[in-house]
Amino acid sequence: MSESGEPDEEHVRPPGTGDTTVEALGALSEALEKVERARGQLYGFHQLMGGADLTLDRAVELLRMGGHPEHADLVEREIVGRNVVPGCWTFQLVEAYDDTYYRPFVEVEERVRQELVGGRRHLYEAQMKEVRRTRGHPQHTARP
Repeated sequence: MSESGEPDEEHVRPPGTGDTTVEALGALSEALEKVERARGQLYGFHQLMGGADLTLDRAVELLRMGGHPEHADLVEREIVGRNVVPGCWTFQLVEAYDDTYYRPFVEVEERVRQELVGGRRHLYEAQMKEVRRTRGHPQHTARP
């Protein structure tokens, strides 16, 4: 693809869109990116806790084999399968986060972009790219 020197239409603010609106959409996008990362951390927590709970089976088995049935019973009774917060395993935390916060955030962010800039994404970053790139440099092209 040849370098046109200008970004594609999807990365140009619509006529009449002010700087403050672009900055607000950039902040909204940045917040969503952080929410996405938090969601990943929550899924990581979910997987680590699930793995830990399954590893407890081996610990219980080894305690029994080592002649410590009372300790095996204690671990099995008090820890194996225990809720991580009252009434919930980690999959329930993930589901509650997705339903209560994540999905509504994604929907609101998309609605705001649709209503203000026709759904265009990353206008703030695209604007920053235009300011920072060196025109004519083969590694600073406006488009892929």
